[in-house]
Amino acid sequence: MFEKSEIGMPQGGPLSPLLSNVMLNELDRELEHRGHRFVRYADDCMVFCKSKKSAERTFVNILPYIEGKLFLKVNRKKTKVAHISKVKYLGYSFYRYKGKCRFRVHPKSVIKRKDRLRVLTDRNNGMSNAVREDKYQQYVRGWVEYFKLADMKGLLKSTDEWARRRIRAVYWKQWKKIKTRYRMLKALGIEHWKAKELACSRKGYWRMAQVLNQIFSNKIIAKLGYISLLGYYLTVCEN
Repeated sequence: MFEKSEIGMPQGGPLSPLLSNVMLNELDRELEHRGHRFVRYADDCMVFCKSKKSAERTFVNILPYIEGKLFLKVNRKKTKVAHISKVKYLGYSFYRYKGKCRFRVHPKSVIKRKDRLRVLTDRNNGMSNAVREDKYQQYVRGWVEYFKLADMKGLLKSTDEWARRRIRAVYWKQWKKIKTRYRMLKALGIEHWKAKELACSRKGYWRMAQVLNQIFSNKIIAKLGYISLLGYYLTVCEN
């Protein structure tokens, strides 16, 4: 079917970044001609200047070129002059360390990742274990591969601890009956009296997930298919 589109392109489509490169090729040449250092990915662009005044001057001078020469509309809400440490670009933020620019995951990207993991490890979503494990692994691999340039060992370590606790809570809820919990705890190598005590516990899922930290170990969770964010990051990071 043919549907007439008055303006814009569907977000996420393969044609959108291609047309952005075609249309903004002239902008690249103009910025090079003016002697600016810049980086552009599709329609997301950053121009670097040595001072705030220089950046403000560039901002005022380049907008008329984009809108007047290229006939493209600039999103004024997202376009601003800011220090590099306060910029969010493609999910990354930036900082200086020993005179070099380093990458971090922007706080907004961290929130989005946590929200997604919260959905995947929700004990009430009715998702089967096989589907959950598969989706969890796919998401972790994709997310870490995208942000592998960032410095985030500490961030991923704390995220792993939080996610594993949620996973333990999922399984504890699935072992609904006392008999089932006792049987599973015995299978994990717990002594009879301790397994019986834990199986009869009235603590909530989140509290029990912490109690099971040593019993339902990280190795067991990894064997189930829940890949460690930090472990995978250490194999692919480019720092």
